[in-house]
Amino acid sequence: SVYPGQVVALLGPSGSGKTTLLNVIGCILDPSSGSMELDGEPVIENGQWLRSNLRRLRLDKVGFIFPFHNLIPFLDATDNVALVLQLAGADAVAARTRALELLDYLEVGHRRSAMPAKLSGGEAQRVAIARALANKPRIILADEPTAALDSRRAGIVMDLWRKVAVEQEAAIIAVTHEEKIFDRFDRIFSLRDGRLDEGEDVTG
Repeated sequence: SVYPGQVVALLGPSGSGKTTLLNVIGCILDPSSGSMELDGEPVIENGQWLRSNLRRLRLDKVGFIFPFHNLIPFLDATDNVALVLQLAGADAVAARTRALELLDYLEVGHRRSAMPAKLSGGEAQRVAIARALANKPRIILADEPTAALDSRRAGIVMDLWRKVAVEQEAAIIAVTHEEKIFDRFDRIFSLRDGRLDEGEDVTG
């Protein structure tokens, strides 16, 4: 169980099932068994989806962050964020307004017209986070979010995640191998051979 305002880590050796679990939680992969609730709504029961439109569920409830920002190279920072909102049905004006609000919130509003190739690594990561927040997701799934960053920048990103989790009332699950950021998580779950250990409370 992960709750709004929490940032938790998912650890485990290669092949243990971390990415598979993340993709089931993100409504991308079909489960083989088990049950899941997302934002209080049962979505999997006895290994079966209870919602037919998983794309809509992802757009409404889930944000994704990848190891590298994966921004669309021919769209500027604002349009990279606005595109997600438009895919969810927002009109162009509302989408750009929300995108600009998020870029300002993440302190990259001054780079709103920059193309991805012109952004620094830290700026690109913040635009990617803005994109993940676009539809006010209840849960954010991050796969190795600090893999390409040094210790100082990784700490900055994790502090930003904490701000996002608390202020946006989102739950954040991050797959990571980075021991340098373990102290930034509320809880740490370990996965081995497809089995999940009870989460260790880091904050006490």
